[in-house]
Amino acid sequence: MPTLAENKKARFDYDILDTFEAGLVLTGPEVKSVRGGSMALRGAYVTIANGGVWLIAAHVPRYPQAGTQPEYDPDRSRRLLLHTREIAKLAGKLEQKGLTLVPLEVYTKGNRIKLKFGIGRGKKEYQKKETIKKRESDREIRRALKG
Repeated sequence: MPTLAENKKARFDYDILDTFEAGLVLTGPEVKSVRGGSMALRGAYVTIANGGVWLIAAHVPRYPQAGTQPEYDPDRSRRLLLHTREIAKLAGKLEQKGLTLVPLEVYTKGNRIKLKFGIGRGKKEYQKKETIKKRESDREIRRALKG
């Protein structure tokens, strides 16, 4: 399961409460572009609309060897493939205040491209500072043990 794209800021900005896996609906040239590692999840989010789950604002650049694609939009909404019971479960959890769906990473599973996303609650500024302090102290401890 090689990771093709990762949202590195997601775990810093959100407390991830639960994670889900969904298939990603892409066109042929988009698949080649994503497998090339050029997808960006920064600023993207997942929403439930029209009875389906959608990935919004994920950037998949044009695949250069695909030829001309006159109507191609790299930031278009992409459908996620989930069972209806999973969609209902997500919709029920999103009823709670302050929860959102955050894309975490895109990877391959067999010959399929999957998206891992989580239900997250936004961190406050002081929680982010605590995370930075903990990371720094862990780094200092590792340095001391190593040297």
